[in-house]
Amino acid sequence: MNEGGTAVLSPQLYKAITTVVDDRTKDIRVTREDFNELRAIVAELASAQTRTEERMGRLEDAVERLAQAQAKTEERMGRLEDAVERLAQAQARTEERIEELAEAQRRTEGSLKELATQVGKLSDNIGFGLEDVAKVVLPGYLERHLHIYVYDLERKFFIVDGEEVEINLYGIGKRDGKEITILGEAKSRIYEREVNKFIRDISKVLPVIKGEVLKVMFGYLVHPSAVKIAETEDITLVASYQR
Repeated sequence: MNEGGTAVLSPQLYKAITTVVDDRTKDIRVTREDFNELRAIVAELASAQTRTEERMGRLEDAVERLAQAQAKTEERMGRLEDAVERLAQAQARTEERIEELAEAQRRTEGSLKELATQVGKLSDNIGFGLEDVAKVVLPGYLERHLHIYVYDLERKFFIVDGEEVEINLYGIGKRDGKEITILGEAKSRIYEREVNKFIRDISKVLPVIKGEVLKVMFGYLVHPSAVKIAETEDITLVASYQR
């Protein structure tokens, strides 16, 4: 102690105390630095957690939209399956109806053949000519099968190089807005020889006809021998029972 009663530290003790304080101060500084670093890490982790939660939220929204889209797709698929089922049923009904119509057509053709036979007998008895039948039947046939519209067929005589050529079914029709000349022949039975004679007759007339020409033969019976040569010469053969 000094004279006033105050304790005086010796140099050695002072140095020892100073060393201890410095060491403790260093320990405190290191602890604060660690704490600050830790706090920064925690903040970064919190930010990362926030971003993760945001991404999770967006993912949940996407999953929800996907689920809704899937539900809509399943609903549309259900409607499509119903539509396909209805279509299949309609197809089955249509096929059934077609078969019924085909059967009716077969019965009708049989009746028409019988009618043709009766008409042939009638023509023998009362003079009802085949040409008259052709004038009634051919226009409808040409319209349905060849899309040719002709309103009248008549007998016509051509004078070619001083020779008279008779065409007993002649008319002017239209197809796709274009004019077409019909040159036809009515024969009760059409064999190869009838087709050859028709070819010889119209060959004399064709040079004086302008534009497109339809060559047609009409009869109660078309023999197979006539079909091949008619196809070769582009001649349409029509039986009276055909519609």
